[in-house]
Amino acid sequence: MARIDKGALTKIGIIGEATKQFLENGYSNTTVSSIAKGLEMSPGNLTFHYPTKEHLLAELVDMLCKFQWEMMETEANEGVSSVMAICLELTTMLSASEDDEVIKDFFISSYSSPLCLDHIRRNDAQRAKNVFGAYRPDWTDEQFAEAEMLVSGIEYATLMTAGDPVSLEARITGALTNILTIYGIPEETRSIKLKKVFAMDYRTLGRRVRESFKQYVVEANEKAFRELVGR
Repeated sequence: MARIDKGALTKIGIIGEATKQFLENGYSNTTVSSIAKGLEMSPGNLTFHYPTKEHLLAELVDMLCKFQWEMMETEANEGVSSVMAICLELTTMLSASEDDEVIKDFFISSYSSPLCLDHIRRNDAQRAKNVFGAYRPDWTDEQFAEAEMLVSGIEYATLMTAGDPVSLEARITGALTNILTIYGIPEETRSIKLKKVFAMDYRTLGRRVRESFKQYVVEANEKAFRELVGR
């Protein structure tokens, strides 16, 4: 019988508990000690696997990037690597943050963390190249990476204004117009995508993000567990 990697099993448990606490109590209100307590382990054992709470958040950010993209491509229904999926991804982040302080805290904490922001930018730069390459055919990988530095700044600034007196629709319009302009999307196409976004029930879609992501992590952990124990 193959030897089971107990360290990997422990990490699966930690990720599951961290997800639960981050999305129920808020990232800022969750501590390494509270996660360890939920698992009935010592904080020292937890930090052996994940040195800081930020490292746990970074792990979840990587999972969230994959989850959001899969979910938004399905909702956009415009094929692989679509501009519409990019639009919906930001729209659902903003609408979810508007309605849910815990989700707002999760997203803002992710963009405020240098470690997590690096993960976000690397993920998004590759995605942007796939989606916008036809509009920026002469751009290098470095130029897409530089563009994502601007885009992540727009995303963060717009997330910070969740609950602002300016309407959510106006903030979504401003953020998406600026981002799509950076990537050379023609005005007519921008207008079509925005109209399609606002024709959808994006607030309900945004509210689905938290529970759907929690289930996504559960299923990913269950799959990893089965692979580790060989069943």
